Amino acid sequence: MVFTRRSRPGLDRPLTGIVVAAVAAGVVLAVPAVTARAATMTTLYASPAGSGTSCSAAAPCSLTQAKSSVEALTANMTGDVVVSMAGGTYRLTEPWKLTAADSGRNGHTVTWQASPGQSPVVSGGQQVTGWSLKDASSNVYVASVPAGVDSRQLYVDGASAPRAAVTISRSDVKVTSSGMTIVNPALNYLASLPEQNRIEVESQDSFTDRYAPVQSVSGSSITMQQPAWNNNNWGYDTIANPFAGGQMLLENSYSFLKSTGQWYLDPQAGQLYYKAPAGWNPSAHDVELPRLTSLLQISGSYTDPVHDIAFQGISFQHTTWLQPSTGTGYADQQSGTFLGRSFSQPSDFLSSCQSGCPLFEAARNSWSQVPAAVQVSAAHTVTFSGDTFTHLGQVALGIGNDADAHASGIGLGASGISVSGSTFTDDAGAGIVVGGVQPDAHHPSDPAMTDQDITIQGNRINGVAKDYKDMAGILSTYVTHAVISHNEVSDLAYDGIDVGWGWGANDPGGSQDYKNRGLYAYQPVYTTPTTLKNTVVTGNLIHGTKKVFHDGGSLYNLSANPGSVFDGNYIYDNQHTVGLYLDEGSRYVTMSHNVVQDSGVWAFTNAGATNNTNDNTFDTNWYNSGATQVATGAPHNNTLTGNVLVSGTSWPSGAQQVISQAGVPAGGGATAGALHAAGAGKCMDVPNASTAPGTQTQIWDCSGGADQLFTRTTEGGLSVYSGASLLCLDANGQGTAPGTPVVVWTCNGQSNQQWTLQSDGTVTGVQSGLCLDVTGASTADGAKVEQWTCNGGANQRWSLS
Repeated sequence: MVFTRRSRPGLDRPLTGIVVAAVAAGVVLAVPAVTARAATMTTLYASPAGSGTSCSAAAPCSLTQAKSSVEALTANMTGDVVVSMAGGTYRLTEPWKLTAADSGRNGHTVTWQASPGQSPVVSGGQQVTGWSLKDASSNVYVASVPAGVDSRQLYVDGASAPRAAVTISRSDVKVTSSGMTIVNPALNYLASLPEQNRIEVESQDSFTDRYAPVQSVSGSSITMQQPAWNNNNWGYDTIANPFAGGQMLLENSYSFLKSTGQWYLDPQAGQLYYKAPAGWNPSAHDVELPRLTSLLQISGSYTDPVHDIAFQGISFQHTTWLQPSTGTGYADQQSGTFLGRSFSQPSDFLSSCQSGCPLFEAARNSWSQVPAAVQVSAAHTVTFSGDTFTHLGQVALGIGNDADAHASGIGLGASGISVSGSTFTDDAGAGIVVGGVQPDAHHPSDPAMTDQDITIQGNRINGVAKDYKDMAGILSTYVTHAVISHNEVSDLAYDGIDVGWGWGANDPGGSQDYKNRGLYAYQPVYTTPTTLKNTVVTGNLIHGTKKVFHDGGSLYNLSANPGSVFDGNYIYDNQHTVGLYLDEGSRYVTMSHNVVQDSGVWAFTNAGATNNTNDNTFDTNWYNSGATQVATGAPHNNTLTGNVLVSGTSWPSGAQQVISQAGVPAGGGATAGALHAAGAGKCMDVPNASTAPGTQTQIWDCSGGADQLFTRTTEGGLSVYSGASLLCLDANGQGTAPGTPVVVWTCNGQSNQQWTLQSDGTVTGVQSGLCLDVTGASTADGAKVEQWTCNGGANQRWSLS
């Protein structure tokens, strides 16, 4: 039977209904053959108490054994391998490491997923028990933990507890080259405290959040550990000279246990102290002490990357990061980068290098990144869907960061990575950081290092960067084609979504500003573009930002980003700071159809006489307050077109549509509508409104019917119908060759059902990299849809609306 479109009312019904009626009448119909697709080859079962090697439903195994069992299967995969993880807590004693040997093979995927109705937790912590009351007057409890165990985090009943800390005034101390001199006599007690080398100073500045450990205190003289002190006091926005001095704290001493809920750990004695609320019953509470500094490491090599692995419904919890507790501290520079070793400095750095200096520029290419609890590098086609990243002591998820941020020692090289429908909350660092900041990130010495085709869609990122407050909810640096779509990003000390790096210094021709600063005595002036391009930031809901730091913007770009579009985002509640911020060197960025509510500056270009913040467009945005600080005209040539100042919240219909569609829609989907074929002026269509898996899609006159209504899912898919009839757009048989039919199939979240809507109108398969294509560039009703090599033709242009 050939699929044709019926024009008479009443005959446009699902094929399945036709088949049922025909069989009942004794008529045999020839139905189209459905190309066979691989089913699940093997399902393994794991549980927290699992043992043995069978990994069966009746006798589940451990996570470690499941990994070994997967490796024994991958070489000869004829279908997907699924590891079904029972609920409960999988307590790791060392990081979970997945290499190329753990990859899916032969076009199939290895999926680690929650068993139906279950909530598995992969934890790097230990539960603390055996509490006793130490100080009844202060309600301080104590418990024994293994001696030598250190942590910067503690989680009580599913929430991070603050370390023991007291706030001081900046005028209480005077910064010196070796530390601080106590000016306020009320702080003289510091000299009598034990374990002075565990005390830290935290300085919240204009855009940096710095930590420096004390070495010793004698009288009114505080000597600080090195190189942390020197590194924290040169460059920009330093402890000695913050651009806008915020709060300063002393942290991590038993004597600072002043407020209910604070804690202190003495690793040498193996004692953990907790200042409990009144009536606290230790046996009724869950206290988790992180032990691991890394939880999941996914890394191959550039010639043999990890690939075709998926994680679904897993919760990653309980890690710490100990670098700030060492002599290098946390010499924060911006967005989770820091100086992690000693550098040559001018002897008078406290006076000569408070707004940069040549030797500071010499250090710029050696900045480090905060490592993530879950790390992905030298990998492709790795997906996270419906996962939870919480109670983590650093960045939650790091994708293709610099090598020194990966425990494997191999950084960058991430492609086709998808993060969807996941939750990031109560983490010490950023939710997601993609890309690196060192030279191989922006001008790779090996093309395989390029980070590209990263999709971050439909996630909720709330209340992260709680300890390292300088970090955004999402940061994407040097990445070719990152898609950041329909996320909700909220409750942050700093920015919501940040894109780019480098202040224009690494773009072709460099920056006069950095020539003046002396950077190019230590690095080349590049003549070729960086890897940053074609970023799509669309449909995000960004609110509750800028709670500590005034600098930066709720939605922010840094350096040249050709082909980038920031479209349809809704920003509100940002403490009247900057909404749309194009920082130094931003070029070729289009910011359109965004709604910016109650900002102090709704649009800003950091365009000075010596930088290249040029050739950007602000088009048809809506705002209800704030200045417009955009450098238009020569030499910057940024343009403002069609932007609308609104009174109060009387948003016009276009703005209301943006507001209603921003963020993660109810049900976890994303934008829905017809998928218009631009070259034909028709719509993608499921022939005869079929609900049969394997039906190849076609184009047809747009009718608004359910068989032409596609919804963007949090897994990066395109679904049609709903309920029991729900199907997803699928590359048939996981095919990756040109000509593979595009069919509808039962939704499974696999990479052959994940599609990237590019800013140029093409729709590419995450697994294949091929484009949705109308066969033969036909414009006729019934022309089939397939995958084909991307060629820029009109028959490969689509829009979802």
